[in-house]
Amino acid sequence: MTVRKNQATLTADEKRRFTGAVLELKRNGRYDEFVRTHNAFIMSDTDSGERTGHRSPSFLPWHRRFLLDFEQALQSVDSTVALPYWDWSTDRTVRASLWAPDFLGGTGRSSDGRVMDGPFAAAAGNWPMNIRVDGRSFLRRSLGAGVRELPTAAEVESVLSMSTYDMAPYNSASDGFRNHLEGWRGVNLHNRVHVWVGGQMATGVSPNDPVFWLHHAYIDKLWAEWQRRHPGAGYVPTGGTPDVVDLDETMKPWNDVRPADLLDHTKFYTFDV
Repeated sequence: MTVRKNQATLTADEKRRFTGAVLELKRNGRYDEFVRTHNAFIMSDTDSGERTGHRSPSFLPWHRRFLLDFEQALQSVDSTVALPYWDWSTDRTVRASLWAPDFLGGTGRSSDGRVMDGPFAAAAGNWPMNIRVDGRSFLRRSLGAGVRELPTAAEVESVLSMSTYDMAPYNSASDGFRNHLEGWRGVNLHNRVHVWVGGQMATGVSPNDPVFWLHHAYIDKLWAEWQRRHPGAGYVPTGGTPDVVDLDETMKPWNDVRPADLLDHTKFYTFDV
């Protein structure tokens, strides 16, 4: 069984294996397919039309499947690798271990955001931006520039305490756990982290930055924790809702998975704590 660990507890060997597998997916072209898929859904998911990956109840199961596909791709390179998660409510600064040169590298230089160290820096030659929103072909970050503070543990707790998964109109105006976690309402958890990292993470091509996967692994962990706390509050809507994915409806771009199939993460992996 795959065990997803807090990135702060990874050994040097686990960091090397993870970054090595990510670089191999980039080299063989599989990585960019994930970037392309994510950007397509960011661009097409709208509050007033069809929405699957974002701004909708299926935000969480969609990304759970997306991460599973990526994790399995990593494991096709190195069977020992699992997705780590970044608990940004604890590891809140630019000095946190994930930004070290032996893992993801740090923030970008002030002139253009270009990441200068770590395995994904342009100077290393292994991380070209092939799916991009502008002409810049290098990984960019501006940690803490777009928004000063990452979410706190108290803010996370306030969202975990919400007893309803989602509610009409099932978009970015909704109340409930999903939308407060996604960040369109309230204390803004998920969206704020994207903006805090900056660079590609603040765009539709956010998976260009490998921290995307660690961020979303933590979002997934928070969903699992919410499910544990609220066992009687399931996924909604359960049927007949236009423009969003109901409980037993298949999700694009896959034709073989429904939110109902992804509610129990323990069929696929567990978390270290």
